[in-house]
Order: sequence, then C-alpha cells, then structure tokens
Amino acid sequence: MSQPILEEIIPLMHDLFDEYDGPITRETTARDIPQWDSLAHVQLIVMIEQELGVRFTTTEIQGFTSLGDVIDLVSRKRAA
Repeated sequence: MSQPILEEIIPLMHDLFDEYDGPITRETTARDIPQWDSLAHVQLIVMIEQELGVRFTTTEIQGFTSLGDVIDLVSRKRAA
C-alpha cells in the first residue's frame, strides 16, 4: 500500500521542489533536498493533507524523520 501513496506524493514534491531532480523514495529526508527548509516542510505537509485527504497533528508532524514516516502514517490514517 505504501507504493501507491509514494506515487501520490512524488508529484507534490516535484511541484514544491522544482529545482530537485534526484530520486524521491521512502528514505528521502529534508537533508537530501536543498529547497526543503522549514517553510517548505509546512507547505509540503499542507499539500499532502489536502491532496491525500488526511490531517496530521503537530506531534505527528514533529515525529517525521523521512518521507517513509509520512507514507506510513497516511497508510494508517486511511485504514482507520
């Protein structure tokens, strides 16, 4: 199930991080993408919430260390 979620997130990341042309995987972190600063992080979370129909708490957002964490949480929220 996580692969389809990743495939939904990749276009959002390409829109937001338009200068980045590297791979986007579950292991991708803010350290991998120079444009991914704190403002871009908030923008990405909002885009994911809107496009994927989920809501994250502040605590959940603070716990994200990689894109895989986001994907896993979206998967759990969709299953609930």
